[in-house]
Amino acid sequence: MSTPLVEARGLKMFFPVGHTITGKPRRLLKAVDDVSLAIGRGETLGLVGESGCGKTTVGRCLVRLYEPTAGSILFDGQDIARLGERALLPYRRRMQMIFQDPYASLNPRMTVASIVAEPLLHTDMTRAERQNRVRELIDLVGLKGDHLQRYPHEFSGGQRQRVGIARALASSPEFIVCDEPISALDVSIQAQVINTLEDLQERFGLSYLFVSHDLSMVRHISRHVGVMYLGCMVELAPVEELYAHMLHPYTRALMSAVPIPDPDAAAKAERIHLSGDVPTPIDPPAGCRFRARCPMATARCAEDSPPLREAAPGHFVACHAV
Repeated sequence: MSTPLVEARGLKMFFPVGHTITGKPRRLLKAVDDVSLAIGRGETLGLVGESGCGKTTVGRCLVRLYEPTAGSILFDGQDIARLGERALLPYRRRMQMIFQDPYASLNPRMTVASIVAEPLLHTDMTRAERQNRVRELIDLVGLKGDHLQRYPHEFSGGQRQRVGIARALASSPEFIVCDEPISALDVSIQAQVINTLEDLQERFGLSYLFVSHDLSMVRHISRHVGVMYLGCMVELAPVEELYAHMLHPYTRALMSAVPIPDPDAAAKAERIHLSGDVPTPIDPPAGCRFRARCPMATARCAEDSPPLREAAPGHFVACHAV
């Protein structure tokens, strides 16, 4: 990996659930529990896992939409995890987020021109400079000049997501969290949006955290892939290494669920069915959190939580059986 632009070390994000009379939380929902990762300059880290495993929470912590409970977030070498809003302001301009739902994340009462220009209101640009920058951004994401005075409801889902991408690019960021940016789009539009993201990355040297359920798309766009389960990182490796040598039993089960378009190949492929349900992050099991559903679990798994260790060069896994 090149020099990391963004790093998370021992990241934790707990949310209070219920309160006592004195205001203390009764329990904690451990959405992210001791996650570490690094994203190089101009690179993409794909983050995959089941719904509710903490992927989006990790992304929101990295851009400081959430203040983490514990751990460090290093942006260009500076720990920003505990910075106040005033000290955080220069970093806000260098990191942005593309949200999952392109309609819910756009103000329906604002025109496209106003939506894209809003981040520029906090700069020293003149009005003419802002207008020129907005037109440049709209052209970059494949929209037309006559779209500027339209409202979000007048666009298709793919066009709305392009507006969201243009808004994210307005402050010339170096790092963008892409929170399932194609999941709400038709399949025919997904490739167009991904191609736009790749073109922008190549042109501006952007770094992405790409959160997705689509494992085939993650393989296409990412250089490294992290697999999360119940708030923890269970496997992290370069993309081709991970897909060729899956070490964690959860990763193998997750990948076996990917549809195969060839009926003959699909009939021969091994499908791994996991028993039981995902435990609640409010009261996760002791030891390995995957042990109740793991076919390889032993007595040790119930006692010790496996650390994320390097099982092969650049290939990290949290499993006692590997």
